[in-house]
Amino acid sequence: MINSRQTLLIASLSGFLAVALGAFGAHALKQILLENNRTDTFELAVRYHFYHTFALLVIALLMDRFNSKWLPISALCILTGMILFSGSLYLLALANSTSFAFITPFGGVFLLAGWGFLFLSTFKKG
Repeated sequence: MINSRQTLLIASLSGFLAVALGAFGAHALKQILLENNRTDTFELAVRYHFYHTFALLVIALLMDRFNSKWLPISALCILTGMILFSGSLYLLALANSTSFAFITPFGGVFLLAGWGFLFLSTFKKG
């Protein structure tokens, strides 16, 4: 199972990637995104990437404070959701192909599950 240090490392890397992708999208990829009419899609991917990076940071801190089996599960669900949700939107925006769109809802379900397990960790011990 994932621990607080691993979660913090993943969150740090995720934050780095979110900033890099956001900057890359605003500059180097701008023309492609405009041609594909997918600027909004790319920005949504970056925004959700950032939101859930912050969630991972909070979960990492909570893991050190509270002994809950639900926090590592929450972290793994959020990480999986970020990869599937934001990743599929990044691919959709860059490839301009809707063949990746079927993955996005699965990412959303994992993100919801991650938030649900975080919520559950406040009520259940162990």
